[in-house]
Amino acid sequence: MRRILLAAAVTTAAALTLSACGTTEPAADKKDDTKKSSEAITLTDGTGTEVKLDGPAKKVIATEWNVVEHLVELGVAPTGVSDVKGYKQWDQAVPLTGNPKDIGTRGEPSMDSIAALAPDLIVATTDLPAAAIKQLKEVGKVITLKPADAGDPFGQMTKNLDLLAQATGTTDKADELKKGLDAKIEEGKKALADADLAGANVAFADGYVVSNQASIRPFTSGSLIGSVNEKLGLKNAWTVKGDPAYGLGTTDVEGLTKLPEDVRFAYIANKDDESSTPFTGMLAKDKVWTSLPFVKNGDVHRLDDGIWMFGGTGSMSAYIDNLVKALTK
Repeated sequence: MRRILLAAAVTTAAALTLSACGTTEPAADKKDDTKKSSEAITLTDGTGTEVKLDGPAKKVIATEWNVVEHLVELGVAPTGVSDVKGYKQWDQAVPLTGNPKDIGTRGEPSMDSIAALAPDLIVATTDLPAAAIKQLKEVGKVITLKPADAGDPFGQMTKNLDLLAQATGTTDKADELKKGLDAKIEEGKKALADADLAGANVAFADGYVVSNQASIRPFTSGSLIGSVNEKLGLKNAWTVKGDPAYGLGTTDVEGLTKLPEDVRFAYIANKDDESSTPFTGMLAKDKVWTSLPFVKNGDVHRLDDGIWMFGGTGSMSAYIDNLVKALTK
């Protein structure tokens, strides 16, 4: 269980007798020790490791974009971010604040770049190899998060938000963000119900063109977006199995023939990445794709670019707005 333990404050400051002038004043080092002790934070990260901080972290480095999004929404401008250009391209729902330094790729952050920034805290996820996390711990204090859990995707997202809020002293803001997302879900659920879409079949996916072949990635009920869809009162139409972390499946255009005829198909791509748009690219003239009932019926909806599908409350709120608008127009 994650927790914050506030160390007991020192109750009195010792007085030093200055024999030369016969006066007394508090010792500066004692006061500093008292302040540090009262702000100290002890918490347990996503791997069960206990981490002790001298106080709320201010200079924070994040190796994964969902962590970056959480930090920005909590009002903490990250000092360092993996692949800054990529974040700006794929997560426009929660724009970066400040001027974070690029620390390398999400899969292979630069230890030298991180060390040069002298962070209070480095936030990694278990998507990084254990050897890389071990190296990070040689550089500074590290909190390691479990980035996703197909068994409870929405709960895992809010757990991570809460843990980061504890580490940065922003728990009130985290509560505000969670309440805001809950309200957005209820608002979207009502709008869909008013449009007679309660219980409607929805299939969300993204896709990529690799070696001239279209690969489609279904977001099952175990995905964060899948869980949000169900909270909106929609039914996830995918029957493929997702992975145990992110709830992502895999299929091809022929696999789409197994979706219900009345399904609403939604996806996110990126205008700056041609490989991410097979539905309007190489599949546009594919006989299997064009014969699908939902394609013929015009029930294919491209949502706005820049909504990070694995993000936090900001991206999920933007997703709800986009999806509800697309399905009810």
